[in-house]
Amino acid sequence: MTESKGNEFIKKIKVNSADIDELGHVNNVVYLTWVQEVAAAHWDVLATPEIKQINVWVVLRHEIDYLGAALENDPLILTTWVGETTGPRSIRYVNIIHEETGKILVKAKTTWCMLDSQTRKPKRIDDFILKVLKMKN
Repeated sequence: MTESKGNEFIKKIKVNSADIDELGHVNNVVYLTWVQEVAAAHWDVLATPEIKQINVWVVLRHEIDYLGAALENDPLILTTWVGETTGPRSIRYVNIIHEETGKILVKAKTTWCMLDSQTRKPKRIDDFILKVLKMKN
């Protein structure tokens, strides 16, 4: 999975008991939830209410590499940034890192598609939205 880091957005979380599966570590579905949540949080910081009112995002594809396990009470850092963006599609990368060890536990690459909020049809990402996506936080 290749990555080209732009402006990163960072969110810190702590693993709680509800995140743990029968094997004693964070469930894979929970990691996926965090990938989507940090992407949404980043968009929420970048975009104005007006931009969010006319544009919505849907996921077309997730690619996730599980490199390590997180346990209950582990402090984690979720980092995300926007990569290649063409037409209505935008690639977003997420790393989930153990805060104390610095080890990357999960690497994710998600393909998002921007839709017109009214028609729900794909919408080309214009230069204005591209600048919003690449803004510093």
